[in-house]
Order: sequence, then C-alpha cells, then structure tokens
Amino acid sequence: MPHWSTRLWRMLCVAELGCADMGADGTIGDVGEFSLIDRLTSGLASNAHVIVGPGDDTAVVNAPDGRTLVTVDILVEGRHFRRDWSTPVDIGRKAAAASLADIAAMGGTTTALVVAFAAPADLPASWAMQCMSGLAEEAALAGASIVGGDVSASDAIVISVTALGDLAGKSPVLRSGAKAGDRIALAGRVGWSAAGLAVLTRGFRSPRVLVNAHRFPEPPYAAGPLAAKAGATSMIDVSDGLIADARHIAESSDVVLSLSSATLEIPEEIRATAAAYNVDPRLWLLTGGEDHALLATFSGKKKLPVGFVEIGTVEATGDEGPGVVVDGIRDNSRGGHRHF
Repeated sequence: MPHWSTRLWRMLCVAELGCADMGADGTIGDVGEFSLIDRLTSGLASNAHVIVGPGDDTAVVNAPDGRTLVTVDILVEGRHFRRDWSTPVDIGRKAAAASLADIAAMGGTTTALVVAFAAPADLPASWAMQCMSGLAEEAALAGASIVGGDVSASDAIVISVTALGDLAGKSPVLRSGAKAGDRIALAGRVGWSAAGLAVLTRGFRSPRVLVNAHRFPEPPYAAGPLAAKAGATSMIDVSDGLIADARHIAESSDVVLSLSSATLEIPEEIRATAAAYNVDPRLWLLTGGEDHALLATFSGKKKLPVGFVEIGTVEATGDEGPGVVVDGIRDNSRGGHRHF
C-alpha cells in the first residue's frame, strides 16, 4: 500500500504547516503529488509509539504490551456525512472518532491511525487539507498519531480510518463477559447526534449544540481504559444506538440487558427540540447512533469509574433467549442504525 509520504498524506497535513504557497486553491487533480511532497515532508508530529512515521512503505509503531488492537471504520459521502451540513474539519474529526472509540471500547488507548482517502479529482485541495486537520485534531485528543495511508480517485469522498491500540498489560474487555447480576453503566452522550440529524433534515441549523453533535461526536476516550482497570466485564462502543449495541452484548454474553430509560438524562436542548418536532426524546436516546458513548457492565457493588452512570442490570436469559428489555418490556424492534 503506498505510504502517505508518496501520496496525499503530505498534502493533507498542510494544515499543520501552512498552505499559502501550496496551491491549496486548486483541485486535487491540479495539485501535483510530487510537487507537494518536498514541501510537506517536514514538521509532521508523532508520539512516543511511532518508530518510523511517514516516508517509507510502511510505518513502524511500538507495541509495548506485545499485543495490538486493530480496528477500521469507513465513512462514505452521502451516507455518513454531507458537505453542505459539515465542514471538512468536522468530517475529519467524525471519521477519526469512529475508530478511536472502538479502541477505547476494548479498554485500550490508540497509538496510531492509518487513513485511506478517496475523492473526485475536482475536489478542492483545501478541502482535503482541512479534513486531515480534523483527523489529526481528533487523533490528538486520544493521544494518537497519524502514521500513513493511501489515496485513490472516487466518484464520492470515502474516508477509511484504521486504528492501532495498546492494552497496557490489561485483558481486552469483550462483549461476551456480561453475567447476570452485573450492573449496566454508560459513559458519554446518547441521542445528541440523532437529535442533530433531525434538526438538519428539517432544514434548520439550531440548536447549534445538537447540530454540532451530529457533525462530530465527543466520545469519552479516557473512560475505556478506566472501565478496564475497574474490572468491566463487557463493553461496547455505542455507534448504532443504545438498544442495538446493548443487544450485541446480550447476544455475545447470552444474557438479558434490562435498561431503565428513567436513568437517561434528557438535556433541555433535546427535550425542547423533541417537543417542537412532536417526538419522544427517549427515542433518540435509545436508538440514536454516532455519539460513540461507551456501554459497559460491572460486577459487584464497587464504585463505578469516573464518567459512568448506572442505567440498568444484567439478567439471566429466559425462554425468549438473550435480548434487551427497556422499562420492563422486551424490545424486539432491532432499533438503531442498520447499514443495509
């Protein structure tokens, strides 16, 4: 796979180095690859995990634990984002967050990201540069560096982010470890992105806090390692909706996750917007995706880690098998985002 040093990487990192003389007003097709390479190879930041960064056929990244967490997420224009709704920085942040949250959900910390970027040749180069700025900004929030990637032509913008992570000696927190009697806890926001999407699809741009939540999430990256250290028995990134992702834990662990909607705080912005649109706000909280909260289960009565709020209990399966119960009623809706 061509490394960013011989591809778009150096062009996209122009936000770090300044783009006054980089031809940023042209398109990707206008800006030659190799004329940008010499100008954009210096000053690329890396963290202590990066042994070899951009510039060779592959990067070399430390794996202090001896094991490496690996995950990948893909965002497709028109499916996961719209350029008329979000800035390129927003889209870059959103693309990075999806993979960064997966590493956190395993109890790990992200060390490096590799980004594949496909776009039409007439895309302004400045758009791509700003998108990479967003990717780098979000990666920095999790302590990660962007170390490489690839670029291709495409009819629509496609961004694929592969994340590498470290467990720091801990066991990975899987979806399959929940046991009857465990407490269910949530860290981060749910329903915000769904509410923001509802606002945008109706042609509005406010409340801005909800619109921004859809444009880019704010995952609780630090909560993942904290949960692992506290002995979380299972954990998952809530990317498709609370019920949908709770069901993944239930099915993997062969248990029932019983949730109480009364434990989910409904912020005033969501409450007011739901009232204006005649929507039950709990629908957004229970089924809305892309906030990338962390849902975990914990045994015993020990204090929950900082940032987690108890929202239910794990129960043994009955005749109906594993599943999700909300306020005492079994949910068979398969609620949440479905890709197909």
